[in-house]
Amino acid sequence: MLNITVAVSEFLLDCAIIPGQRSLTVAALILVYVVSIIGNVLVIIVVKINQQLHSPMYIFIGTLAIIDLANSTIIIPKMLAIIQFDYTVISYEACLAQMFGIINLEQIVALLLALMAVDRYIAVVYPLRYPSIVTRNLVVVVISVLPVFSIVLHISYLVYTTELSFCHTNVLPYCLCDYATLVHASCNEDPKYLSLLSIMVMVLGICPLLLILLSYFRIVIEALKIKSKDRNNKVFSTCVTHIIVVCFFYLPPLTSYILPGAGLEVSSAGYNAVFISGNVVPPMMNPVIYSFRNKEIKSSIYKFFTGKRLGEDLMHH
Repeated sequence: MLNITVAVSEFLLDCAIIPGQRSLTVAALILVYVVSIIGNVLVIIVVKINQQLHSPMYIFIGTLAIIDLANSTIIIPKMLAIIQFDYTVISYEACLAQMFGIINLEQIVALLLALMAVDRYIAVVYPLRYPSIVTRNLVVVVISVLPVFSIVLHISYLVYTTELSFCHTNVLPYCLCDYATLVHASCNEDPKYLSLLSIMVMVLGICPLLLILLSYFRIVIEALKIKSKDRNNKVFSTCVTHIIVVCFFYLPPLTSYILPGAGLEVSSAGYNAVFISGNVVPPMMNPVIYSFRNKEIKSSIYKFFTGKRLGEDLMHH
């Protein structure tokens, strides 16, 4: 596959897996995909049909479930085809579509997690003004704008990718089409291609994280001032739930950036393991975390499976 023409029509995804762990990886991916689908669909259903869960926080959680569902579907089936059936070929157009889809979905999640942190900040710090500041209509508008905002911001990735020439190889040493991998595999030496990635990561990746950390720092300070023990515990419980979700989203990619910077060499299989876990584990874990740690969602799921009407509690009160 060396010395091919500059214009390529397809790529080969060389998904390096730790030797002897192919079957285990396939089984794990199938399990993760099934749990992701069931968990996220359940969250979407209970948020949709339970009127009590139509508040801003649950609209955010329901939206996160939709994005997680899309993310898993873009990533896992193709990955399974590569690992299990050696179906490594992906067309140029499909590769760009996958890259652009993953970039946008990850960006929307980052912005959504930041919005959820700000939502909790306003609810804790300004509880009396919260209903007038964070309205359902505002949340719906903001969520509707997020995909458009993300696509406009990331259109430069598509423009730059179409400029790349692949005169040495069309083999990508990764399980998925990734912008950085495409740049490294190309013949282009212009630093602008990787500079774009660095700027985007700093501005659109780190800034939402800083906003999240700042919001929760202020929430913790405010929660410590609350005299009511029950309300204090509820604030901390909600914060811990969101922070766990944030950690699952941010830790894997940060690890992949930090380890090489610290001088530690990571094999292709190691990078793929970090990348796979960072992209497929959060969509599976998010609904599990919210289902176990959020009483309202847990109760709604229980009622859904036991056949109780979700509105019964409202009629009794």
